[in-house]
Amino acid sequence: MPNSRPSHNILFLLAFILCGTLAFSQGNKQKQLESRRQELRREIQKINELRAQNKSKVKSQVSLIEDFNYKISVLSNLIKVTNQQANLITRQIGSNQKKITALRGELKQLKADYAAMLVKAYKSKNTQSRIMFLLSSNNFKQAYKRLQYIKQYSDYQKQQGETIKTKTFELQEVNKDLQNKKEDKKRLIADNKEIQKSLETERGQHQALMKVIQNNLSLYTSQIKRKQREAAKIDREIDRIIKAAIARSNKKAGKATSSKSFALTAEEKTLATKFISNRGKLPWPVERGVVRLGYGTQRHPIDKSLTIKSHGVRIATQKGAKVRAVFNGEVSEILRMKNVNPIVMIRHGNYLTIYKNLTNVSVKKGDKVSTKQTIGEVFTNPSNGESILSFTISKGTKTENPASWIYKM
Repeated sequence: MPNSRPSHNILFLLAFILCGTLAFSQGNKQKQLESRRQELRREIQKINELRAQNKSKVKSQVSLIEDFNYKISVLSNLIKVTNQQANLITRQIGSNQKKITALRGELKQLKADYAAMLVKAYKSKNTQSRIMFLLSSNNFKQAYKRLQYIKQYSDYQKQQGETIKTKTFELQEVNKDLQNKKEDKKRLIADNKEIQKSLETERGQHQALMKVIQNNLSLYTSQIKRKQREAAKIDREIDRIIKAAIARSNKKAGKATSSKSFALTAEEKTLATKFISNRGKLPWPVERGVVRLGYGTQRHPIDKSLTIKSHGVRIATQKGAKVRAVFNGEVSEILRMKNVNPIVMIRHGNYLTIYKNLTNVSVKKGDKVSTKQTIGEVFTNPSNGESILSFTISKGTKTENPASWIYKM
């Protein structure tokens, strides 16, 4: 009977496990990238739909630049993700080709060993029958051992035959997988070429528009500054209202009114805990929309010397879009200011969600609201057809990035 090689078998097993783990990890990574790629494609589809809806409207240059910037950003991300997928597939193809080479070598050796074994068995059969081999034993114990040897040798032959079959099937499957991966890579490369064309078109239109703007930059800069002053005024009023609400809650609880956080009842603490536990899983405040402006301090797309201090996100959506509460809570304020569309503030314990630029508000101060309950509609600008919801999340007066709270924002 051939010698068993335990150390070789252990090394082979370890290599097999390592390859399996690597393949599983790569498979997971590929699924994540494909999921992200489909999200970005849906995002582009939503951008195109919104553009088509407002095609007949004359937008401001600033709005057009924001549109171009956003779509260019999404297209660039899509190209990046698609390239990552193609590179991962290239590595998988290389891994498969190495595996095919190793399997072919192993299969060749297995077949050679099996052929030699058959030749040896045939010669043994011609020179001495198995019965004579057993009868020539000196005693019963030796005969039993010889019988066991014959059986083991026969089993080993069968095992080798089955191993060859298994390896042959494995080689066929790896070859099939290799061909599928090559087709996937070809498809991704073709997709990327189309995306690249679209990106070049968007960049060309963006550059042409920026040239027009640069010719009269001072006018646009003054308009931007005026809008920023208006936005800052609204933010100051919201901040004042929140501070007043915090002071009232502390006074009611018999605490110092100078405190910067809400004094919570047992019910409000439970609500805040539930709100926090849903971080990253909260629904969007509109059913369909794209983030036109993200959270945080950033350079202005028109005048790079100016900065935007965004305390929330601006979401572009379709005309008549319903605005939804993102979580259970209580309407703490409906703010109405001169020349400003209604703003709804909903409190969730010590957190607040703020919805700006509404119309047809369907709730009032003190109302209890539930997750996804309609609280109004997004106001649509009649001159350019844009429906933009400004959405903010804050803990007390300190704002937080909505993208950390809203599902896949």
